Amino acid sequence: MKIIIDDKIPYIRGAFEPVAEVIYLPGANTTSEVVRDADAIVTRTRTICNESLLAGSRVKMIATATIGYDHIDTAYCEKAGIGWTNAPGCNSKSVEQYIASVLMVWAEARNVQLKELCLGVIGVGNVGSKVARFGELLGMTVLRNDPPRKRNEDPAQFAELSEILEKADIISLHVPLETRGGDATYHLVNSDFIRQLSKRPLLINSCRGEVTDTAAVKQALNQGKLEAFVADCWENEPDIDRELLDAAFLATPHIAGYSRDGKATGTLMSVQAIAGFFGFNLNNWTPSGVELPECPTIEIDGAGLSAQDIISKAILHTYDIRTDDARFRAQPSGFEKQRGDYPVRREFAAYTIRAVNIPGDIRMLLTQIGFNIVNE
Repeated sequence: MKIIIDDKIPYIRGAFEPVAEVIYLPGANTTSEVVRDADAIVTRTRTICNESLLAGSRVKMIATATIGYDHIDTAYCEKAGIGWTNAPGCNSKSVEQYIASVLMVWAEARNVQLKELCLGVIGVGNVGSKVARFGELLGMTVLRNDPPRKRNEDPAQFAELSEILEKADIISLHVPLETRGGDATYHLVNSDFIRQLSKRPLLINSCRGEVTDTAAVKQALNQGKLEAFVADCWENEPDIDRELLDAAFLATPHIAGYSRDGKATGTLMSVQAIAGFFGFNLNNWTPSGVELPECPTIEIDGAGLSAQDIISKAILHTYDIRTDDARFRAQPSGFEKQRGDYPVRREFAAYTIRAVNIPGDIRMLLTQIGFNIVNE
């Protein structure tokens, strides 16, 4: 039994060694010759798993430790009898944290109270659902748009896209990239989308770069039809449009889901998938060595602060997007390197707030967001 593992997958070393021969390789070095006698592959998005790689091999299972699986030719795998799995939702809390930081920085810059605004969430899967819930915890009016879910669930829970375009002060995109069919999302944000906007919203793309038409977004910003644009995902990554980078309110190199917690969860899901497929008993295995945050305790004295001020202090302590934005703008050509060398970021649950002069309802709200609370 042989398993090929992308050596950039964190916290996975030692998982399969008791039951299989394991070879760790950079994704770029995972060639057809290397995988010919492998039984399974554990990978990330940089390894293209298609006929060229897999034909003639004995590979029976592929697990990608990522939400996206565009790099897996699923049609070929199905035809060749190769199982595959991704890690849906593994970094959903990380993206929620990213959006939370965006909202707090934008609200501070614009001097607005988020509870007075309308948030439109387009795509309400693992990530979008958490973003929508976070908005509601802040007291925002939240509109959810998800045509596939609307067809299969209570339609009253979901808004038409036209309603979001009419009412939303902030629009956050969380759709998969679909290039064809009635639910196509390629260039969902295009000139027609912009034309239908009744307000000048903040637009956030943290899903896939090709969901937004770069030219249309640049034109909308130039014409004042968008209040601002935040981009974590870009068309033609890593060769991004520098004009859009300059025009963006906040810009990052596709790292919204890069918390250590999300990476560890993706690794765990991949290990479980391979173990289940081949009948390995790895039920008790969990990722180890997940780094602790530098300052896991947050001291907040809430005297004289609003609820939003307190929440902002907590969130920006865990992750201040402005740091990533500054690093990226200083060296946009380092897109891939900044992803590969991304510093430790932990999610809300890794932090404890020492709360002084914070009312009980706000302490409860912080707990619902995910923080641990110690009352002083």
